[in-house]
Amino acid sequence: MRGRMLYSPKALNKTFKKLFGRRCWGAVKVPCEYSRGFYAEGYEPKATNKGAFREMDFVKEKLGVEVQFGKYAFMVYNVCAKMTIFRNQGHIDSGVEIVPVKQFADRMSTGVSYFEQIVWDLQQRGEADIDVPALILGIDA
Repeated sequence: MRGRMLYSPKALNKTFKKLFGRRCWGAVKVPCEYSRGFYAEGYEPKATNKGAFREMDFVKEKLGVEVQFGKYAFMVYNVCAKMTIFRNQGHIDSGVEIVPVKQFADRMSTGVSYFEQIVWDLQQRGEADIDVPALILGIDA
């Protein structure tokens, strides 16, 4: 957007990493071991899971925090899948998803998801027995 100063999602993520790190929050990685049991007999997939993992941005005292200045699908994945995986693995009991509010997202250099989207979707979806208690935290600059 010519002539406008915009926020960089990449720079914002870097700042969060630095600030959370100062307070002894760290990333947690869970290795992925993909099953081969779903392929037809005799089929040998070429893809390998060597080095595959899932990572949560920050974990401390069983609280997981994800900072998301990316596309909508990643925001939903964090809350509806990743937090459940990390809870099932014993790393967290609850989570926080930090996302921009619409007004802030509109001032970013790339199209990002925003607070109002996920709140509406979660309200419409309702609760599920796999849900992890999560706070969706909408922020502005």
